[in-house]
Amino acid sequence: MTVRTFHRDRYTWLAYLLLGYFAYLQAALGPLMPFVRSELNLSYTVGGLHLSAFAAGMIGAGLLAASLARRFGRRVLLWGGAAGMSVGSLLLVSAAHVVATIGAAFVMGFLGTLMLTMIPATLSDHHQELRATALTESNVVAMLCAGLSPLLIGLFQRTLFGWRGALLAAIVALLLIAAFNWRTPIPPPRLSAAQQKRAGRLPYMFWLIWVVLILCVAMEWIMVGWSTDFLRGVISLEASDAAMLVSVFFVGAVLGRTANSRWTLRTPVRTLLLTMLGVVAVGFPIFWLVRIPALAVIGLGITGFGIGALFPLGLSMALTIAADNADTASGYMSLAAGLAILAAPFTLGVLADQFDLVTAFAAMVVLIVSALVLTLAVRYDAASKHPQ
Repeated sequence: MTVRTFHRDRYTWLAYLLLGYFAYLQAALGPLMPFVRSELNLSYTVGGLHLSAFAAGMIGAGLLAASLARRFGRRVLLWGGAAGMSVGSLLLVSAAHVVATIGAAFVMGFLGTLMLTMIPATLSDHHQELRATALTESNVVAMLCAGLSPLLIGLFQRTLFGWRGALLAAIVALLLIAAFNWRTPIPPPRLSAAQQKRAGRLPYMFWLIWVVLILCVAMEWIMVGWSTDFLRGVISLEASDAAMLVSVFFVGAVLGRTANSRWTLRTPVRTLLLTMLGVVAVGFPIFWLVRIPALAVIGLGITGFGIGALFPLGLSMALTIAADNADTASGYMSLAAGLAILAAPFTLGVLADQFDLVTAFAAMVVLIVSALVLTLAVRYDAASKHPQ
C-alpha cells in the first residue's frame, strides 16, 4: 500500500502547540486542587466542583462555537479563546474565594474550548485526506503537555512561586507562541458561512461516531480518575507507588497515539479504531481482574495504549463524515468530551460507593462493548466523497 506524504507547515505546528497549551491547563486542575483546597479550606466535594465547572464550560462552548465562528471568524475564536483561557488562569491564581475559583475554572473551560474547537476543524480542512495523521499527532503533543502539568506543579511548589508558577508558566508560553505565530494564516472553512448554514443537519453516521466519542472519553477519564485508587485499594500497593505507577497509563497513551499517527498513513481509520478498542478489550481485564501487581500494571499500560488513540481516531472519522461543516462537527465533539468528563468519573464514584470499586469498574466493560458495536455499525462509506 502506498504511504502518503504528510507535511507539517507553520500552521500545523501552531495548532499542535495551542492544543498542548489547552491540555496542560486542563490537566493542571486536578494536581493543583489539593493546594487550593488547603488554602481555602474546601471539602473534596467542593474541590471536585472545579473540574465540573470546567466541563460545564466545555459543554457550553461546544454548543456555541460553530455559530460564533460563523459570526466572528476562526481567527478570533482561536486566539481569543487562547487569551481567555489565560485570563481564567490568572483569575484562578489570584482568587481568594471559592466562588471565584470555580468561576475561573468555568471561564477556562468555556473560552479554552472555543479555541479547542477551532484546532481540529482547521487541521481537518487544512490536511483533508491526511487529517487523521494531523489529529493523532496533535493529540500526542496534548498528552505530553498534560503529563508535564503535574510535574511542573510539583516543581514550582518547591519555589517562591508556589503552585501558581505552573499556571503562570503556561501564560508565558502562550505569549511566546503568539509572538512568533501571530501573523500565521488560519485555514479557512471548506464552505462559506452561508453555505455551512445551508448545509443542513449533520449526517446520521456522524451521530453514531459522536456517541462513540462520548464512550471513549468516558473510558479515558475513568482510568485517569480512578486507577490510583484501584491500585491502592484493590491491588494493595502503597499510595505513593500507586500514584507513580499510573504514569504507565500515560506512557501507554503517548505510545498509542504516536504509533497510530504513523499507521493512519497506510491503514483505514475505522480499522485502527476497531483495533484499538480491541487492545482496550484485552488490556483492561488484565488490569481489572488480575491481583498480581506487575501484571495489573502491564494491563494498565496496554489499556492506555488503546485508549490513547481512541479520541483522535474517532474525531478523524467524525470530521471526515462532516467534512463540509467542520466547525459545527468540532463543536459537537467538544460537547461530547465535556459531557463525558462531567459524568463518567462522578458516575463511577457513585457506583463505587453503592457497591465497591471492583464492581464499579465493570462499567468499563459496558463502555468498551458499546463502543465496539457502534463503530461496527458505522458505514464509513457514508464519507466516501472524503476518503481516508
